[in-house]
Amino acid sequence: MTPNDLMMKLKEKVLLFDGAMGTMLMKRGLSPEKCPEILNLESPEIVEEVHRQYVKAGADIIETNTFGANRCKLSSFGLEDKVAGINKRAVEIARRAAKDTALVAGSIGPTGRLISPLGDLTFDEAYDIFREQAGYLLTAGVDLIVIETMSDLQEMRAALLAVKDCGKIPVICLMTFEQNGRTLTGTDAETALRVLSAMGATAVGLNCGLGPKEALEIAKKMTKIGMVPVCVQPNAGLPDVREGETIYTVTPEEMAMYMKKMVLSGVSIVGGCCGTTPEHIKAMSSSISGIRPPLTSPDGRCFLASRTRTFYIGSEGSTPFTGERINPTARKSLQESLKKGDFGLVVSEAKRQYEAGAAVIDVNVGVPGIDETKAMEKAVLAIQRTVDVPLSIDSSNPEALMAGLKAFCGRALLNSVDGTKEKLEKILPIATRYGSAVIGLTIDEKGIPESAQKRLEIARKIVEAAEEFGLDRNSIFIDCLCLSAAVHPGQAVETLRAIRLIKEELNVRTCLGISNISHGLPDRKTLNAAFLSMAVLEGLDLPILDPLSQEVVRVLKASDLLTGRDKKAKYFLSSCSFEKTNKETLDSRGIENLKEAIFNGSEENLEYIVNEVLKRGFDPVYIINETIIPALEEVGKKYETGEFFLPQLISSAQAAEKVFSILRPFLPKDTQKNRGTVVLATVRGDIHDIGKNIVKLMLSNNGFNVIDLGVDVPEEKIIETAISTNADIIGLSALMTTTMVRMKDVVDLAKSRGITSKVIVGGAVVNEEFAKMIGADGYAPDAVSAVNLAKKLVKLSR
Repeated sequence: MTPNDLMMKLKEKVLLFDGAMGTMLMKRGLSPEKCPEILNLESPEIVEEVHRQYVKAGADIIETNTFGANRCKLSSFGLEDKVAGINKRAVEIARRAAKDTALVAGSIGPTGRLISPLGDLTFDEAYDIFREQAGYLLTAGVDLIVIETMSDLQEMRAALLAVKDCGKIPVICLMTFEQNGRTLTGTDAETALRVLSAMGATAVGLNCGLGPKEALEIAKKMTKIGMVPVCVQPNAGLPDVREGETIYTVTPEEMAMYMKKMVLSGVSIVGGCCGTTPEHIKAMSSSISGIRPPLTSPDGRCFLASRTRTFYIGSEGSTPFTGERINPTARKSLQESLKKGDFGLVVSEAKRQYEAGAAVIDVNVGVPGIDETKAMEKAVLAIQRTVDVPLSIDSSNPEALMAGLKAFCGRALLNSVDGTKEKLEKILPIATRYGSAVIGLTIDEKGIPESAQKRLEIARKIVEAAEEFGLDRNSIFIDCLCLSAAVHPGQAVETLRAIRLIKEELNVRTCLGISNISHGLPDRKTLNAAFLSMAVLEGLDLPILDPLSQEVVRVLKASDLLTGRDKKAKYFLSSCSFEKTNKETLDSRGIENLKEAIFNGSEENLEYIVNEVLKRGFDPVYIINETIIPALEEVGKKYETGEFFLPQLISSAQAAEKVFSILRPFLPKDTQKNRGTVVLATVRGDIHDIGKNIVKLMLSNNGFNVIDLGVDVPEEKIIETAISTNADIIGLSALMTTTMVRMKDVVDLAKSRGITSKVIVGGAVVNEEFAKMIGADGYAPDAVSAVNLAKKLVKLSR
């Protein structure tokens, strides 16, 4: 089946997926400690019977029992050598059950690890893991692939690329959102849909995590965009534990009611996740029978995106601009830093430009004698730790472009392609593959034309070629190129005319490097500002400029007001209070700079900064109290209020950890404050540890001695460790409804042994009510809450 085949089916009817596989297998005796996917080899008849029930209930698509059948997940059970057998057999089983009645979708779930810069798994490693599993599923004959329950947009990007590289097959991408409408790593629904659609996903949506009521609100946000069909597979409500058994409270009738609302709001594909059964699917089938979702079409907005936000480039509001300062051309200090492999200046420039209002930051690391591909990857990863803004990946080297686009989590701008046949054929496929927007330069084999009309012709050639490679016109920026007025008098007018012509005739966006106009002339800022105001009047969408040039930025705001973009003078008035903070202020020896580096999660130059602070005579304990602790507390507050997301939380914690490691040898043992001892564990039968590892990082950096027992830890081991270490806190994590009941076993055992350790519980399926019910001393929904609760409990017990 091709993506077009699936789209044709969606024109005929709403497609219905099956419900939960794990829920059904548990009912048939699968223990929480056992790998569900091994049943494909050991008890295939059980799996087949579950499939048959869903087909009988009316499912149009059934999913293979391969959610955790990737190499990384299977290794937790010692089954990493059975990836091929488990996946191939799963398809055979599903095919027998589906017959000619239902389609078979290969299920691919997450690795359970975070991708760099948030974790230690590289993008390429994740890609290889998913490519291996997808290859076996496609070879065995699935009709489509569903990549599901992803909480990290970057991991989803790796999986999507891997599947698409295995063959031309429909791919449905389902993210998992939390109650706040964002994924664990901070991505909102709109950004997820736009980024994944641009990368070629056949359908995008959400599954797991939420019940149908909560999922409906997120689905509505997605269907408004209209780029691709939306798929929703919610849980049967949120789990509740009654008498030691996990119960999902949403009935088949309630589920069916919400599914009907989903379809009427524009959802094209529905189904169920945890807690849903054949009864739920049967009721859903009946409720949506004969209903077609309202017709939707793409909203046609031009956008770029970071991990957590979508940025629009349109004709209203303040004109967005790209910061140009990360370019080693004529910047000796940046050249030297890049040659040394030091990205501190790159990060500093990114942050300063972002704070000065840059909507996009251009990244060019082309220095002779260095490995530009590796440098681009490192620069992009380093910048993402500090600022949350789209990047323009700027290089003439295709390998460096790919490295930057791969490393960037979001939708970047590829800079650039031109009108030469070689560039069009080499660069445009890269933009298509990674779903980026692209800059097209009006230059070809003959050079830069003098006339606006000739530049229009090259622009038309670029646009037509881009469309052939699958890019729409909202993804194309044409740079009409301006030349120095000192060398090419009169050419400025042709550039301006070209902007107008291209906007009118091609209906694409335009960008322009403003600073080139003044090259070789005095009073460059005045010339740049004057030329910028003229270009905005002609319809320039995305100027490329120096954000630290206050005069130029202010003129841009004034131009927006005078051309009618800034209708209430909001942006102009704000620019009038522009503070003079853009001068060079980096004092690597300052205690405040160290605090700022930790707050921003910037690890570049940290060792140098700490050593310089030590040389100036600052006491290590004073450094901890005045930099690490205040910075982490401030980050924690912003996380709690929703200003920061998990990436910022992890980055600042990692920076703090690095500072601790540098200071530790200088700290006398009696001054190394210990807030208390915490024993952490993922409970028996559960192999998920992302959340636990983040909690460990935060607790350690807040002065706790953390003993991490890992995953799938028996109750007796947890209690024995708590006793032997005289632990103040026992922290328990569970991600599965089938394993959360083990938390009560730990609490009961602790009470029976008479230990005084306080028990904190957390995890995606756990809530405050459950914590109280099992007798735990507290519930922590996230890492920041865990730290605050641990401090409170230790203080009360001492």
